[in-house]
Amino acid sequence: MRFMIMVKATKDTEAGKFPANAEKLFEAMQVYHDELVKAGVLLDASGLKPSSAGWKVKYTGDKRTVVDGPFTEAKEMIAGYTLIQTKTREEALEWTRRFPKPHFDDVCEIEVRQLYELEDFATIDAAKDAIGKFKEMETQLKQ
Repeated sequence: MRFMIMVKATKDTEAGKFPANAEKLFEAMQVYHDELVKAGVLLDASGLKPSSAGWKVKYTGDKRTVVDGPFTEAKEMIAGYTLIQTKTREEALEWTRRFPKPHFDDVCEIEVRQLYELEDFATIDAAKDAIGKFKEMETQLKQ
């Protein structure tokens, strides 16, 4: 089971600002992620640059429109993520309870979402061919 731990953005992260005492945060994150590595559950982790360095693609019918950042509503955006793979939801929950407080604000939050696995789509007839092709791609990527 794979889970994405998402750190919500703030006005400061969207401005590309790090707190004056950011070394404490980086040290806590390094220790936590090192523990994930030692436990064999870390798949990936990274901070995300502000939305001003990104873009969105808006779909209207068959038309695609690229919209450059920055975007409003920092609370709706993600400032970073950690991707873990655990045997159970409970194990993932235990790891997320240990996640360091990601901001120095009084109140902040992380969001955790489980990723779909290819097997989750096995009962959908329209997806069966695609599932086989995705499995082939996974095999190729692991080589």
